Amino acid sequence: MPCRAVPEKHWPQAARFAWMRGVTDQDPPALLDRLESYYDAVPRNGARAEDFGPLSLFVREGAGWPFYARPALGWSGPVEAADVHRVRSRQRELGVPEAFEWVAETTPALRAAVEASGLTVHEHPLLALDAAAPTPPSGPSADLSGDLPDGPAVRILGPADPALAGAVAVPHLAFAEPGTAIGAAGPAELADTIRTCARDGLVARAAERIEAGLTVYAAAVADGTAHCTGQHQPVGEVSEIVGVGTLPSERRRGLGLAVTAALVADARARGVRTVFLSASDDEVARLYGRLGFRRVGTALIAE
Repeated sequence: MPCRAVPEKHWPQAARFAWMRGVTDQDPPALLDRLESYYDAVPRNGARAEDFGPLSLFVREGAGWPFYARPALGWSGPVEAADVHRVRSRQRELGVPEAFEWVAETTPALRAAVEASGLTVHEHPLLALDAAAPTPPSGPSADLSGDLPDGPAVRILGPADPALAGAVAVPHLAFAEPGTAIGAAGPAELADTIRTCARDGLVARAAERIEAGLTVYAAAVADGTAHCTGQHQPVGEVSEIVGVGTLPSERRRGLGLAVTAALVADARARGVRTVFLSASDDEVARLYGRLGFRRVGTALIAE
């Protein structure tokens, strides 16, 4: 999403919190509370929230990736399998994936309820950028291509950028072939996916979100086409980096890290203090560690 190190969530609590203070220079519970507020706020720009007691179901309005259910902001009571079943029934009624996302350390009771409902839970390292990590260079003349001086140029995309269609399309191919190994999908498949995304209104929707300041796209572009892309979505002083994906045939070139560096630089230039992301697995988390990201918890996904 190898040999795993002992996750920080299993460290003694005092030691874990001391380590997290070094990462964020802030009280760890306050950091996780800030992330919860962010998680609740960011879908509301493109979805409506339906109330199911301990859970909120976000239902997308318009084109784009479908949303999910997650813990209701501020809920402190129990969560039962029956609550999960009610949400899943509504998701089936809407024809959307039966998906749930949450942070293990913030809502520990939800995992048992989700598993009791019959869903499988997947763990992903939750990472926050160290406050002391240097900001990558930014601006039109900055070298953000990492160890690839002859590689694609990495840039932030505007709403009219001709590379935006490819940037919207690449994740569809990247996530269809998960992992870091070089894959089969290449330029021909990308061209087909670009046409599909344009037809379905996804490219126009991305341009609208860029124009509104809701989403920032970065891409590694060669010959006018995005080979790798990612986004960050700022809400106040918090932003999550999401959707970092490389065209499978172009993997193992450092493009994902270069795109992430560009997103970090842009977020900090906008005054964002808390930059975070979820890595697919520990191996990928170690790569993000090169930019100063450190583990602060465990993101859980069930679908």
